[in-house]
Amino acid sequence: MPTDPRPTSRHKILLDADVGIDDAIAMLFLAGRADAEIVGVGSVHGNIPSELAAANARRLLELCGLDDVPVAIGARRPMAQPLATAEWVHGADGLGNTNRPAPRRGPTGEDAVAQMLRLTREAPGEIDIVAVGPLTNLGLALCIDPSIAGRVRSVTVMGGTIIHEGNASATGEANIWHDPEAAQLVFSAPWPATMVGLDVTQVTRLRSAELAEIEGLGTARSRFAIEILAHYLDVYQRTFGARECPLHDPLAAGISVDPSYITDALRLAIDVSLAGANRGQTVVDRRSWMAPATNEAERRERVGGDVGAPKGASAAPALVTIPMRVDGPRFVRDLIDTLKVGG
Repeated sequence: MPTDPRPTSRHKILLDADVGIDDAIAMLFLAGRADAEIVGVGSVHGNIPSELAAANARRLLELCGLDDVPVAIGARRPMAQPLATAEWVHGADGLGNTNRPAPRRGPTGEDAVAQMLRLTREAPGEIDIVAVGPLTNLGLALCIDPSIAGRVRSVTVMGGTIIHEGNASATGEANIWHDPEAAQLVFSAPWPATMVGLDVTQVTRLRSAELAEIEGLGTARSRFAIEILAHYLDVYQRTFGARECPLHDPLAAGISVDPSYITDALRLAIDVSLAGANRGQTVVDRRSWMAPATNEAERRERVGGDVGAPKGASAAPALVTIPMRVDGPRFVRDLIDTLKVGG
């Protein structure tokens, strides 16, 4: 079981999100954890337009009594393709068509990318980025200031898939498919990254017994969760044939603060397909003998002589932690516990 090498202090979470239904549940989870502090939220296009995602973030923060957490509007479109959104999954308002009241406060005047760069400069080595939408903001931050990769404590991405089929295309998971160019930048950067993909999120679900328990809690947060989940459950009932839903973004949030939820993981370089029918696919080479050589002697031994590496090839590509199995029941139990907070 992986252990968390990071200090045991409270996690300073910078959340980057296209705040739809599962993003909202992820925010409730983080807001209910004693070991997590949300220090900022950046919105991004994806489930819904970026401006609406920022308004939803404010709604969640106000519900949780976190009015002072700054929310910055981020990228409104992908780097290299037209905007696509998913209101059919999350509702026209991104919160299951529940038509919540407008937030009391608006977003800051700061752009989400500028906020990300500023916070990591002000607290180098302390910020955990949790990215649960398309990765445009992170990709832009890397383009503007590549040194950000050395200033973050961790980056946890909800996105991608290794074995499981895609959910935006035959091979592409939605967050990666929405901006493959940004994802390629993020997975190539030399920061400590974890990709929480469909291989684990699709099988980590809220089922009828857990939903009934949440409904019985009677807190403001649990009532909010049940209200917004109704639309989500309608969507996934057509997929699963049962009234249950996967916990995509909440599981990524959970792993960001407690990597011990992971029971089996790969650590590999990730390439993102940028063209053709498989655009947006996350590709890894699982052959052990193809793992990157750590030195020249090892490379020579593998290729059987003095054969040069391809011109321009990196001797040490960035490696990403990819959970393949998780303790789903424990995570769901902890998620329910966070919804008890606040009365």
